[in-house]
Amino acid sequence: MSVDTATAPAATTSASGDLVQVRNLKMHFPITEGAIVPRVVAHVKAVDGISFDIKKGETLGLVGESGCGKTTTGRCILQLEKATSGEIIYDGRDLNKLDKKEMRPLRQRIQVIFQDPYSSLNPRMKIGDIIAEPMMVHQTEPDKAARDKRVRELLGVCGLNPKFADRYPHEMSGGQRQRVGIARALAVRPEFIICDEAVSALDVSIQAQVINLLEDLRDEYDLTYLFISHDLSVVRHLCQRVAVMYLGNMVELAATDELFDNPIHPYTKALLEAVPIPDPTVEQARAHQVIEGEIPSPINPPSGCVFHPRCNIAVEACKGSAPEFREIRPGHWVACSQV
Repeated sequence: MSVDTATAPAATTSASGDLVQVRNLKMHFPITEGAIVPRVVAHVKAVDGISFDIKKGETLGLVGESGCGKTTTGRCILQLEKATSGEIIYDGRDLNKLDKKEMRPLRQRIQVIFQDPYSSLNPRMKIGDIIAEPMMVHQTEPDKAARDKRVRELLGVCGLNPKFADRYPHEMSGGQRQRVGIARALAVRPEFIICDEAVSALDVSIQAQVINLLEDLRDEYDLTYLFISHDLSVVRHLCQRVAVMYLGNMVELAATDELFDNPIHPYTKALLEAVPIPDPTVEQARAHQVIEGEIPSPINPPSGCVFHPRCNIAVEACKGSAPEFREIRPGHWVACSQV
């Protein structure tokens, strides 16, 4: 079953085919103390100057360990957080400079699939009302009969029985709830969807079904994804390019096969070596590069290269200045002065 996309807003991309352009994005959360007269004493540098592009129709994977700034990056693009500085160019407009009224039309075109299907759905609303609500907010289907019809179509597209429209979220499994979240994201015919750990809360078998569904929807409706995840096997299957983050910084960006086959940054190498191999004989025989030490605090990150305290190839110069994020090979960007 297909869903009519004739009224979907047309995307305007740059000359290079980029739908989204992020330039030197920073998100620093203030830490205050004092109950009566609060004052800022420090900042959590959740995202500290990253740049990347997402081309129309592609899936860009954003990976890294917990706390590296992946979700904050997605929330800044969605304008759920107002970035400290930097540019987020979408359709030729800098989202950071738009007010709520100017942002409203663009929210129809940019949607999100949240990580936790148990908390992202209103438990007091029926599934049909949850999916229909965005249509009412954006007035894409002002007629109730048309909304009900589209809700049934979307449930069918996402592999659910249309009769589920009369159920409540607690009557569904985790995988079914996540499909509802996908149907809700599709309700207003978006062109760009941010998937924030969209399959991490699901069983492995259900993960595969949801990933295949996301692939099919991308191909059918020419969707563009930012796929935020810490599961590298899922990222390799779904994404065309992968960006690696560490402590609020971008350390490597390349095509998926290039990154997995020829990682350059020491952190990327260690991250890939941590992925278990299904064959126990091969897994036992291979050498592991263990990253020593603990992750520094984003309140007071290291000077120079943020990875240098844990890096096995760091030299004295790495402590002095931050490495340039440069193109080592065509399409392969790395932030490391020792490669």
